Amino acid sequence: MTEVNVRLPIRLGQFLKLANLAESGAHARELIETGEVLLNGSPCTQRGKQLGEGDTVTVHGESITVIAD
Repeated sequence: MTEVNVRLPIRLGQFLKLANLAESGAHARELIETGEVLLNGSPCTQRGKQLGEGDTVTVHGESITVIAD
């Protein structure tokens, strides 16, 4: 599992791009809408979901934990 330092607050769609889990905002939206994004182990379809320190985002088996900068 990888960790990414971010400045909080951050939304799920933004985090996917920052963590290189999505190539663009449109790609992030597609991943989220199709249920391919897990937040703390559960599917999350809210692109604007606020993430907090310690949250784990998983896409296609790659997990990244949010760490506050």
